[in-house]
Amino acid sequence: MSGLVTSVSRSAGHTFSKPVSDGVRLLAGLGVEGDAHMGETVKHRSRVARDPSRPNLRQVHLIHAELHDELAQAGLEVSAGQMGENITTRGVDLLGLSAGALLRIGGQAVVRVTGLRNPCVQLDDFMPGLMAAVLDRDEHGHVVRKAGVMGVVVTGGEVRPGDEVLVVPPQGPHVPLAPV
Repeated sequence: MSGLVTSVSRSAGHTFSKPVSDGVRLLAGLGVEGDAHMGETVKHRSRVARDPSRPNLRQVHLIHAELHDELAQAGLEVSAGQMGENITTRGVDLLGLSAGALLRIGGQAVVRVTGLRNPCVQLDDFMPGLMAAVLDRDEHGHVVRKAGVMGVVVTGGEVRPGDEVLVVPPQGPHVPLAPV
């Protein structure tokens, strides 16, 4: 499976939305250079408050542009970076990936998918109704989180809009993504 990067974003501060950029540099084991969530240990404020020594499994946040399309159809106009993602993709079923899948992005960068973003109330602070719009239920009544996936940087490199995203599934059985 492959797709494309449609946008990249970063923010040096702990802001909900991240400004769109011409490119970002991923740093192995750390995340997006210049982003507030970069680091070996957790940087999201709620997680730091619980245990600042935990490994940062949320170095890079990716959202599929198809979610923006779906939200627009529901009357919620959200653009790249506004939900805090670092990389927006098109053509990759991010939510259907197996835990541990590798995303080869552009010429060098590799991100290992660690899990799902767990939507929080900040979504409704940004735009009323957004939280409900990124949650769904499957045919068995289980919650489906649609606000993207999180990952860690395995190999650093530059990432720009137009870069190819190639999915490399992990060896072994498919492991559904869980919130991280």
